[in-house]
Amino acid sequence: MPDCIFCRIIRGEIPSKKVFEDERILVIEDVSPQAPTHLLFIPRDHFESCLDMAEGNDATIGYIFRKAGEIAAARGIDKSGFRLVQNNGEGAGQSVFHMHIHLLAGRGFSWPPG
Repeated sequence: MPDCIFCRIIRGEIPSKKVFEDERILVIEDVSPQAPTHLLFIPRDHFESCLDMAEGNDATIGYIFRKAGEIAAARGIDKSGFRLVQNNGEGAGQSVFHMHIHLLAGRGFSWPPG
C-alpha cells in the first residue's frame, strides 16, 4: 500500500523510534502514547485488520505475541503487567488501517476497556 503510513514507516520513508525489527515485523514507539510504555507491533505484510488476514498471516501474529512477551521482559514490565490491544474498524478505535498490535504498560488499566 503506497500511501499507508505504516508501510511508509516500514520502508524508511517516515522516521520512527524503532524498538525491534526483522524480516517479519517492526516494533516502534507510538508517537501519541496512551501509557508510559506504548509500543506498536506492525507486520511487514499489509492487511487492514484481522478480517483481512490470510492463513499465511497466522504465524506472524503468534510471533508478535511471543516478541511482545520478550520485549516486555527485557524492559522489566512483565511482572507489573501489560496489555496487548488490536482494534478492528473505526468503531473500535482503529485509526491506521494496517493491522497492528499495541503493547501498553506502566499505568493501571480498567476493565472493561473504554
